[in-house]
Amino acid sequence: MNTQHNAEAYLPASGWPDMAQRGREGMGKRARERARQERQEAKRLRREAAAEDSGSAVLVDTAALMEEYRRLSEQHEAKAVSEPFYQQERRRIFAELGIETDEDD
Repeated sequence: MNTQHNAEAYLPASGWPDMAQRGREGMGKRARERARQERQEAKRLRREAAAEDSGSAVLVDTAALMEEYRRLSEQHEAKAVSEPFYQQERRRIFAELGIETDEDD
């Protein structure tokens, strides 16, 4: 039995593959992969920016509502607003803040 391998038996009909052609295919694949990764990164950054924007808007609204409630409470203590008006505004502010009260039942 002959243990020597014939290199020509492994060659395609056209001979050795063109190394330049093989490199171009690899470069194209790497370029596509790099472009895909860049798109993913851009999408991730857009999502993070949107999450930050929506998160800060909620905080600003919360802070504004808490300030409104503070002023309303001060006016109520000073008897500058009526009890029904105070209760109505208090319920509205608490509802916007997502706070349930005993009176909501």
